[in-house]
Amino acid sequence: MKETTKPPYGIIAILFTGAFVAIFNQTLLNIALPEIMIDLSVDAATAQWLVTGYMLVNGILIPASAYLIQRYSNRAIFIVAMSLFSLGTLFAAVAPVFSILLIGRMVQASGAALMMPLLMNVMLAAFPIEKRGQAMGLFGMVMVVAPAIGPTLSGFIVQTYSWRILFLIVLPIALIPLLLGIFKLKNLTFQNRELSLDPLSLVLSSLGFGGILYGFSSAGSLGWENPAVYLTIAVGIISLLIFTFRQLKLEEPLLELRVYKHPMFALSSIISVTLSMAMFSAMILMPIYIQTIKGISPIQSGLMMLPGALVMGVMSPVTGRLFDRFGAKVLALPGLAIVVFTTFLFSNLSMETGYYEIMAIYTLRMFGISMVMMPVMTNGLNQLPMKSYPHGTAINNTLQQVSGAIGSAFLVTLMNTRTESAARELIASGVPEQAATISAMLEGINYSFTVSTVIALAAFLLAFFIKKPGQAVGKIQKEQKDRVYKQRYAD
Repeated sequence: MKETTKPPYGIIAILFTGAFVAIFNQTLLNIALPEIMIDLSVDAATAQWLVTGYMLVNGILIPASAYLIQRYSNRAIFIVAMSLFSLGTLFAAVAPVFSILLIGRMVQASGAALMMPLLMNVMLAAFPIEKRGQAMGLFGMVMVVAPAIGPTLSGFIVQTYSWRILFLIVLPIALIPLLLGIFKLKNLTFQNRELSLDPLSLVLSSLGFGGILYGFSSAGSLGWENPAVYLTIAVGIISLLIFTFRQLKLEEPLLELRVYKHPMFALSSIISVTLSMAMFSAMILMPIYIQTIKGISPIQSGLMMLPGALVMGVMSPVTGRLFDRFGAKVLALPGLAIVVFTTFLFSNLSMETGYYEIMAIYTLRMFGISMVMMPVMTNGLNQLPMKSYPHGTAINNTLQQVSGAIGSAFLVTLMNTRTESAARELIASGVPEQAATISAMLEGINYSFTVSTVIALAAFLLAFFIKKPGQAVGKIQKEQKDRVYKQRYAD
C-alpha cells in the first residue's frame, strides 16, 4: 500500500514543466513591445493589448477553472491547455500583422490560465497536509523564477535578434510537456462529477473580473477621467456583486464563495491581497525610478530585479519545509517585518541612491516576501475540505490577478497626482521646468512607497491572527485522500 500513497513525482514534474512555460511567457513581451510597434506599425496603446489582453483572458478563465477541474480529468485539461498554448505560440511566431499576433497571444493565455489552478489543485490532492509546505514551496519557485527570467531574456534577444525569436524559443519548450502529457500523464483526480454550468454565472464572472482588470490596468495610460476606465470598473463591480449573490444561492456555483466561512482561508486571502498590492509597488515603481530618473537602460533595470527574484525562487522550497515544521505564523511575521522595513527604505529614495544599494534593498524585500506568500496561502487552503480545493485555488489565483491590477493602478495614480502637484509648486518657486519635473517625479515615487509601507504594515498586523488550521475536517479529508490514492491510477 505504500506505493499507492507515494506522491506521483513524475506526473507532477510534467505539470510543473507546462506551468513554468506558461508563467515564463506571461512577462516575455514587456520589453519587446517597442520593437513590435516599429515592426508591425502600431502605436503604444494598441501594442499594450498584447499584455492587457493576455491578463484579461486569464482573469476571465481562471474563475471558470474550478468548474473545469471538477468536471474533467487533470490529464484532459492539461492536454487541452498545452495544445491551446502551443497553437497560440505558433500563431504569434508567424503573425504577418498585429491582429494575428494578438489572437495568438490570447489563445496562448486561454491555455496558460488553466495551468496554475490545475497544478495547485493536483498538489493539494497528491500531498498529505503535513508535506504540503515543501510541495507548494517548489510550486512557488516556479511561480517566481519563470516571470523573473522573462524580461531579462527578452531584453537580450530583442536587442540581438527579432522579437519573433521569443515565440520560436517558447514553442519547442511548450511542445515537450504537451507530448509528455499525451503519452505519459495519468489521472490524479477521481471526482469528474456531472456538474451543470450556469451560463449567467460565467457571463457575470467574465464581465466582473474582466471589467475590473481592464479598468484598473488602463487607468495609468488612459487616465481616471476616461469613460473606458470608470465605466468598465463600474460594470465590473456591479457584475461581481450580482455574481456573488447568485453564487450564494446556487447549489452548484461556478465559484463556491462559502469557502470564506473558514477563517484561516479568509485571513490568508486578505493578507495575500495586501501583500500583492505592496509587492507590485516595487515591480511598477522601481523601473520608472531606475529608467526615468537614474537614466539606466531597460535591460539593466531587469537585471537589477533578477537577484531578488532568484533569491525568492531559491527560498521558496526552504520556506516550504519550514512551514511544514513550524507553521505559517513563525515565517509570516519576520517576513512581513522585512517587507515593511525595505518598503520604508524605498520611500526615501534620492538622486544619489546607488544602483547596487537599490538592488540590495529589492533583493532583501523579495527574501521577506518569500517567507510569506506561499506559506500563508497554503495555510489557508489546508483548512478547506478536499471538495473545495478547486474553488480555493481558483479564488486565490483570481484575487492575485485582480489585486495586482488594482494595486498597480492605485499606486501609479498616487505617484502621478503627487508628481503633478509637486511640479507645480517647484515651478512656481522658480525651479527650472526640467529639474522640477525630475524632482517632482521622485517625490511622487517616494509618496507611493510610503502608502505601500502602510499597506504592508496592515498585512503584518493581520499576520498576528494566523493559526494552524485545526483538524476538524481531518477525518473527512483522510477518507477522501484514501479514495484518491486508491483510484489515482485507475485510468
